Amino acid sequence: MSEATNNIVMNQEGSGIPTMGEGDTPAEQREHRKRMLTAAFRLFGKFGFDEGVAGHITVRDPERLDHFWVNPMGVSFKQMKVSDLLLVNHSGEVVEGNGLLNGAAFTIHSHIHKTRPDVTAAAHSHSVYGKSWSSLGRPLDPITQDACAFYEDHGVFDDFTGVVLDMNEGERIANALGDNKAAILQNHGLVTVGESVESAAWWFITMERSCQAQLMAEAAGTPKLITPENAKATHETVGSELAGWFSFQPLLSVITAEQPDMFE
Repeated sequence: MSEATNNIVMNQEGSGIPTMGEGDTPAEQREHRKRMLTAAFRLFGKFGFDEGVAGHITVRDPERLDHFWVNPMGVSFKQMKVSDLLLVNHSGEVVEGNGLLNGAAFTIHSHIHKTRPDVTAAAHSHSVYGKSWSSLGRPLDPITQDACAFYEDHGVFDDFTGVVLDMNEGERIANALGDNKAAILQNHGLVTVGESVESAAWWFITMERSCQAQLMAEAAGTPKLITPENAKATHETVGSELAGWFSFQPLLSVITAEQPDMFE
């Protein structure tokens, strides 16, 4: 967590506003991360981001930092439960859980987690608007306030060679992501990362919607761009880690009330 974010969270204490704490022990932190990961899958399913067996979200284990939790291949996002999750190490071995490991999930996410120690969670899916926009091989433009969350904060991986099973391609995707919160994988889809499951999932949700908005705007005419100065200033507000985490909270409340069975 950045110093600025930590200061904001500290200032929230006693205000009645939720904080970003995950618990005091590794066991508590692990349980929190697994619950948030499962909630993110249920939300992705609710929003129609599932496409067969494609798509995955991962979260780094708080104690074994070279391990991450991931969804088993073939289990619907709409039916994901905490008990379904797999713990995988950076060698591709399933350490805990029962189920199939998605090869593309391991290839992409293992390199992201290795390359970015600041990243706790990463999300990738073949969502309709994300993959539609990805076919253009272009970054998003700052045409809305929400899109400014990604202003000068996302990359483009422009070398599609098929399903990502080659470890070299996973490394190149991680390089295209760089230090950003997201990347557009040309002819493929979107990938987002965060210091928490909550922020990584929110960045994916709002990036998907930003892709939809730009596709619609360009179909209607020529969008007016927000000036670089204003886009940068807006990014500092809507694109912060805390903004991503906090924006996830209303969705979390709804999905928890609707689908409490996910925490089994």
